[in-house]
Amino acid sequence: MSHIIAVVSGKGGTGKTSFSANVGLALAVMGYRTLCLDCDITLRNLDLALGLSDRALMDFTDVIEGRCTLGEAVAVPEKYPNLALLSAPLTRGELPITEQQMQDLGRQIRAEYDYCLVDAPAGLGQGFQFATAMADRVVVVTTPEAPALRDAQRTVMTLRRFPTGKIHLVVNRVDKKLLKAMRTNIDDAIDAAGVPLIGVVPEDEDIPYALNRGIPLRECNYFAQRAYENIAKRIVGRRVPLMKI
Repeated sequence: MSHIIAVVSGKGGTGKTSFSANVGLALAVMGYRTLCLDCDITLRNLDLALGLSDRALMDFTDVIEGRCTLGEAVAVPEKYPNLALLSAPLTRGELPITEQQMQDLGRQIRAEYDYCLVDAPAGLGQGFQFATAMADRVVVVTTPEAPALRDAQRTVMTLRRFPTGKIHLVVNRVDKKLLKAMRTNIDDAIDAAGVPLIGVVPEDEDIPYALNRGIPLRECNYFAQRAYENIAKRIVGRRVPLMKI
Protein backbone atom coordinates (compact mmCIF):
# COMPACT_ATOMS: atom_id res chain seq x y z
CA MET A 1 0.00 0.00 0.00
CA SER A 2 1.38 3.41 -0.99
CA HIS A 3 1.58 6.29 1.46
CA ILE A 4 1.74 10.03 0.80
CA ILE A 5 3.04 12.00 3.78
CA ALA A 6 2.76 15.79 3.98
CA VAL A 7 5.66 17.40 5.86
CA VAL A 8 4.42 20.70 7.30
CA SER A 9 5.09 23.38 9.88
CA GLY A 10 3.57 26.66 10.92
CA LYS A 11 6.92 28.43 11.17
CA GLY A 12 9.80 28.65 8.71
CA GLY A 13 13.25 27.33 9.53
CA THR A 14 12.16 24.19 11.36
CA GLY A 15 13.93 21.83 8.94
CA LYS A 16 11.12 20.41 6.80
CA THR A 17 13.27 20.23 3.68
CA SER A 18 16.14 18.43 5.45
CA PHE A 19 13.59 16.07 6.98
CA SER A 20 11.92 15.33 3.62
CA ALA A 21 15.23 14.76 1.83
CA ASN A 22 16.89 12.61 4.45
CA VAL A 23 13.91 10.52 5.51
CA GLY A 24 13.06 10.04 1.84
CA LEU A 25 16.61 8.89 1.18
CA ALA A 26 16.49 6.55 4.17
CA LEU A 27 13.29 4.95 2.87
CA ALA A 28 14.86 4.54 -0.57
CA VAL A 29 17.98 2.90 0.88
CA MET A 30 15.68 0.50 2.76
CA GLY A 31 14.38 -0.62 -0.64
CA TYR A 32 11.15 1.38 -0.93
CA ARG A 33 10.36 3.28 -4.11
CA THR A 34 10.28 6.82 -2.75
CA LEU A 35 9.31 10.17 -4.26
CA CYS A 36 10.19 13.51 -2.69
CA LEU A 37 7.71 16.13 -3.93
CA ASP A 38 8.48 19.81 -3.42
CA CYS A 39 5.35 21.91 -2.82
CA ASP A 40 7.24 25.05 -1.81
CA ILE A 41 6.17 27.12 -4.82
CA THR A 42 8.70 29.83 -5.86
CA LEU A 43 11.13 29.00 -3.00
CA ARG A 44 11.92 25.36 -3.68
CA ASN A 45 15.05 23.93 -2.07
CA LEU A 46 14.45 20.18 -2.04
CA ASP A 47 16.51 19.82 -5.22
CA LEU A 48 19.49 21.36 -3.40
CA ALA A 49 19.09 19.05 -0.41
CA LEU A 50 19.15 16.02 -2.73
CA GLY A 51 21.98 17.30 -4.93
CA LEU A 52 19.70 17.43 -7.97
CA SER A 53 19.56 21.15 -8.73
CA ASP A 54 21.03 20.66 -12.20
CA ARG A 55 18.69 17.80 -13.09
CA ALA A 56 15.28 19.02 -11.86
CA LEU A 57 14.12 20.47 -15.18
CA MET A 58 10.37 19.77 -14.95
CA ASP A 59 7.93 20.34 -12.10
CA PHE A 60 4.61 18.98 -10.87
CA THR A 61 2.60 21.47 -12.95
CA ASP A 62 4.11 19.94 -16.10
CA VAL A 63 2.63 16.58 -15.08
CA ILE A 64 -0.74 18.01 -14.07
CA GLU A 65 -1.11 19.98 -17.31
CA GLY A 66 -0.04 17.06 -19.48
CA ARG A 67 3.24 18.41 -20.82
CA CYS A 68 5.06 15.27 -19.67
CA THR A 69 4.49 12.07 -17.73
CA LEU A 70 5.37 11.61 -14.08
CA GLY A 71 8.28 9.39 -15.09
CA GLU A 72 9.63 12.06 -17.45
CA ALA A 73 9.33 14.84 -14.85
CA VAL A 74 11.22 13.25 -11.96
CA ALA A 75 14.96 13.47 -11.36
CA VAL A 76 16.74 10.40 -9.96
CA PRO A 77 20.13 10.41 -8.17
CA GLU A 78 22.63 8.05 -9.78
CA LYS A 79 23.62 6.51 -6.44
CA TYR A 80 20.06 5.98 -5.22
CA PRO A 81 17.82 4.54 -7.96
CA ASN A 82 14.87 4.02 -5.57
CA LEU A 83 14.69 7.77 -4.88
CA ALA A 84 13.09 10.38 -7.14
CA LEU A 85 12.42 14.12 -6.94
CA LEU A 86 9.48 16.04 -8.39
CA SER A 87 10.12 19.78 -8.11
CA ALA A 88 7.85 22.74 -7.50
CA PRO A 89 7.51 25.46 -10.14
CA LEU A 90 9.56 28.64 -9.87
CA THR A 91 6.65 31.02 -10.33
CA ARG A 92 5.28 33.99 -8.43
CA GLY A 93 1.87 34.06 -6.83
CA GLU A 94 -0.68 31.30 -6.53
CA LEU A 95 -1.00 28.60 -9.15
CA PRO A 96 -4.18 28.11 -11.23
CA ILE A 97 -4.35 24.52 -10.03
CA THR A 98 -7.06 22.95 -7.87
CA GLU A 99 -6.81 20.60 -4.93
CA GLN A 100 -8.66 18.03 -7.06
CA GLN A 101 -5.83 18.15 -9.60
CA MET A 102 -3.32 17.57 -6.81
CA GLN A 103 -5.37 14.61 -5.62
CA ASP A 104 -5.32 13.23 -9.17
CA LEU A 105 -1.54 13.63 -9.17
CA GLY A 106 -1.50 11.77 -5.88
CA ARG A 107 -3.24 8.80 -7.49
CA GLN A 108 -0.53 8.69 -10.16
CA ILE A 109 2.13 8.78 -7.47
CA ARG A 110 0.50 5.96 -5.51
CA ALA A 111 0.54 3.79 -8.63
CA GLU A 112 4.33 4.15 -9.03
CA TYR A 113 5.80 4.68 -5.55
CA ASP A 114 5.65 3.09 -2.11
CA TYR A 115 6.19 6.37 -0.27
CA CYS A 116 5.96 10.05 -1.15
CA LEU A 117 7.15 12.83 1.15
CA VAL A 118 5.59 16.19 0.25
CA ASP A 119 7.70 19.12 1.42
CA ALA A 120 5.17 21.89 2.14
CA PRO A 121 6.09 25.56 2.61
CA ALA A 122 5.82 27.14 6.03
CA GLY A 123 2.41 28.50 6.93
CA LEU A 124 -1.08 27.54 5.80
CA GLY A 125 -1.14 28.90 2.24
CA GLN A 126 -1.64 27.26 -1.14
CA GLY A 127 1.37 24.94 -0.94
CA PHE A 128 0.22 23.69 2.46
CA GLN A 129 -3.30 23.10 1.11
CA PHE A 130 -1.92 21.20 -1.90
CA ALA A 131 0.29 19.00 0.29
CA THR A 132 -2.40 18.09 2.79
CA ALA A 133 -5.09 17.59 0.12
CA MET A 134 -3.18 14.68 -1.41
CA ALA A 135 -1.76 13.22 1.81
CA ASP A 136 -2.74 10.16 3.83
CA ARG A 137 -0.64 11.19 6.81
CA VAL A 138 1.00 14.36 8.11
CA VAL A 139 4.26 15.00 9.93
CA VAL A 140 4.44 18.35 11.72
CA VAL A 141 8.05 19.49 12.10
CA THR A 142 8.91 21.88 14.92
CA THR A 143 11.85 23.02 16.99
CA PRO A 144 11.81 23.26 20.80
CA GLU A 145 11.47 27.05 20.93
CA ALA A 146 8.17 28.49 22.16
CA PRO A 147 7.22 30.33 18.90
CA ALA A 148 7.73 27.18 16.83
CA LEU A 149 5.76 25.06 19.31
CA ARG A 150 2.88 27.55 19.28
CA ASP A 151 2.81 27.53 15.47
CA ALA A 152 2.93 23.72 15.46
CA GLN A 153 -0.09 23.63 17.76
CA ARG A 154 -2.02 26.01 15.48
CA THR A 155 -1.05 23.92 12.46
CA VAL A 156 -2.33 20.75 14.11
CA MET A 157 -5.67 22.47 14.76
CA THR A 158 -6.16 22.86 10.98
CA LEU A 159 -5.57 19.13 10.40
CA ARG A 160 -8.40 17.67 12.45
CA ARG A 161 -9.91 15.99 9.36
CA PHE A 162 -7.06 13.47 9.54
CA PRO A 163 -7.93 10.43 11.69
CA THR A 164 -6.28 9.79 15.04
CA GLY A 165 -2.82 8.32 14.52
CA LYS A 166 -2.34 9.96 11.12
CA ILE A 167 -0.66 13.12 12.44
CA HIS A 168 2.75 12.92 14.09
CA LEU A 169 5.28 15.35 15.51
CA VAL A 170 9.01 15.63 14.85
CA VAL A 171 11.09 17.83 17.14
CA ASN A 172 14.05 19.02 15.10
CA ARG A 173 17.32 20.81 15.93
CA VAL A 174 17.26 19.63 19.53
CA ASP A 175 20.21 20.89 21.53
CA LYS A 176 20.68 19.47 25.02
CA LYS A 177 22.18 22.67 26.39
CA LEU A 178 19.34 24.74 24.92
CA LEU A 179 16.72 22.46 26.43
CA LYS A 180 18.37 22.76 29.83
CA ALA A 181 18.57 26.53 29.57
CA MET A 182 14.89 26.72 28.60
CA ARG A 183 13.94 24.35 31.44
CA THR A 184 11.90 22.30 29.04
CA ASN A 185 12.01 18.83 27.54
CA ILE A 186 10.59 16.75 24.72
CA ASP A 187 7.44 15.97 26.69
CA ASP A 188 6.65 19.69 26.76
CA ALA A 189 6.89 19.78 22.98
CA ILE A 190 4.53 16.81 22.64
CA ASP A 191 2.03 18.37 25.04
CA ALA A 192 2.18 21.71 23.24
CA ALA A 193 1.46 20.20 19.82
CA GLY A 194 -1.05 17.64 21.08
CA VAL A 195 0.01 14.83 18.72
CA PRO A 196 2.22 11.75 19.17
CA LEU A 197 5.96 11.98 18.64
CA ILE A 198 7.55 10.04 15.78
CA GLY A 199 11.11 11.30 16.15
CA VAL A 200 13.69 13.66 17.59
CA VAL A 201 16.53 15.05 15.45
CA PRO A 202 19.59 16.58 17.15
CA GLU A 203 21.11 19.90 16.21
CA ASP A 204 23.93 19.13 13.80
CA GLU A 205 26.35 21.50 12.07
CA ASP A 206 26.79 19.01 9.22
CA ILE A 207 23.23 19.64 8.00
CA PRO A 208 23.90 23.14 6.57
CA TYR A 209 27.26 21.85 5.30
CA ALA A 210 25.51 19.07 3.38
CA LEU A 211 22.88 21.48 2.02
CA ASN A 212 25.53 23.94 0.83
CA ARG A 213 27.54 21.18 -0.83
CA GLY A 214 24.48 19.55 -2.39
CA ILE A 215 25.27 16.12 -0.95
CA PRO A 216 23.04 13.79 1.07
CA LEU A 217 23.63 13.94 4.82
CA ARG A 218 24.31 10.20 5.01
CA GLU A 219 27.46 10.78 2.94
CA CYS A 220 29.11 13.11 5.45
CA ASN A 221 27.63 12.37 8.88
CA TYR A 222 25.99 9.61 10.87
CA PHE A 223 24.59 11.16 14.07
CA ALA A 224 21.71 13.23 12.66
CA GLN A 225 21.26 10.78 9.81
CA ARG A 226 20.69 7.99 12.34
CA ALA A 227 17.74 9.98 13.69
CA TYR A 228 16.28 10.29 10.19
CA GLU A 229 16.82 6.56 9.58
CA ASN A 230 15.03 5.76 12.84
CA ILE A 231 12.08 7.90 11.78
CA ALA A 232 11.95 6.12 8.42
CA LYS A 233 11.83 2.79 10.24
CA ARG A 234 8.94 4.01 12.40
CA ILE A 235 7.11 5.23 9.29
CA VAL A 236 7.17 1.69 7.86
CA GLY A 237 5.95 0.24 11.17
CA ARG A 238 9.10 -0.83 13.00
CA ARG A 239 9.63 -0.23 16.71
CA VAL A 240 12.75 1.84 17.31
CA PRO A 241 13.63 3.63 20.57
CA LEU A 242 14.17 7.39 20.53
CA MET A 243 17.73 8.64 20.33
CA LYS A 244 19.22 10.05 23.50
CA ILE A 245 20.24 13.65 22.92
